[in-house]
Amino acid sequence: MLTLKDIGFNNMKLAIASGKGGTGKTTLSVALAQASTAAVQLLDCDVEEPNGHIFIKPEFTSHEQVGIAIPELDEALCTNCGKCGEICQFSAIVTIADKTMIFGDMCHSCGGCILVCPQKALHEQEKVIGSIDSACACGRNSNIEFIKGTLDIGQAMAPPVIRAVKKKIRPDMLTIIDCPPGTSCPMITAVTGSDFVILVTEPTPFGLHDLILAVETMRSMALPFGVVVNRAGSGDNRVSDYCSAENIPLLLQIADDRRVANAYSRGEGLLEAMPELAQQLRALIDKITSDVDTSTKGEQ
Repeated sequence: MLTLKDIGFNNMKLAIASGKGGTGKTTLSVALAQASTAAVQLLDCDVEEPNGHIFIKPEFTSHEQVGIAIPELDEALCTNCGKCGEICQFSAIVTIADKTMIFGDMCHSCGGCILVCPQKALHEQEKVIGSIDSACACGRNSNIEFIKGTLDIGQAMAPPVIRAVKKKIRPDMLTIIDCPPGTSCPMITAVTGSDFVILVTEPTPFGLHDLILAVETMRSMALPFGVVVNRAGSGDNRVSDYCSAENIPLLLQIADDRRVANAYSRGEGLLEAMPELAQQLRALIDKITSDVDTSTKGEQ
């Protein structure tokens, strides 16, 4: 099995993102992983609704919990001075009259409240908010290591689970990151540190609107990116016209094909419906790898 070292690049991190849900991020992420001739990690970082496993069909061999540190109050020591609430930027801890209250769901685990407490009345406790499941050599997808993050029902803080999944990134493999939709904190956490971002969209007014938001986000983060249009032919040319006007690489257009919908309904992926795309996806990986490698060497 080839690794990225064999083809001259070490650990390319390729994020698959979009400005909205339902554009085909997971469909493309799985297909890219399956098309790769090198060993690949596929990270499902859409932790609020992970579904890559439906198409990979892995046999998970590892399960671990993900927790965050939140403050716990020793009321016997607390004088309700309010210093903890003053430093908290998220109103996760407040003092009202003679009562200090902690709202764990709003805590971002910065530890500031513990540091400023003059009475040492606060200490950290771990709160489990999600889990990570891992599988190597996923059946017939023997080149794929699959890692899935899941945010527990009722929890609000997706970024810590995403960061925990990304800690599993290996330095000798192509890493494909299936990101959460939108342009809020979970998506930004998922794409941070990537070498290249593929923005998946559809040729519709909604697709263009949310693509523009995603493009603005990538530019503000100074991340290199390109666009893949899914279900091409089902709408109009406004997305391709926008990419041309903004000098954005239009990497690939995947035709709107009933075979894909039929396969999806059976829990099958893009390449099972359209195996002829495998060569184009391998060429896409090679081109991005080459461009990123050239850009990296140019900065050195």
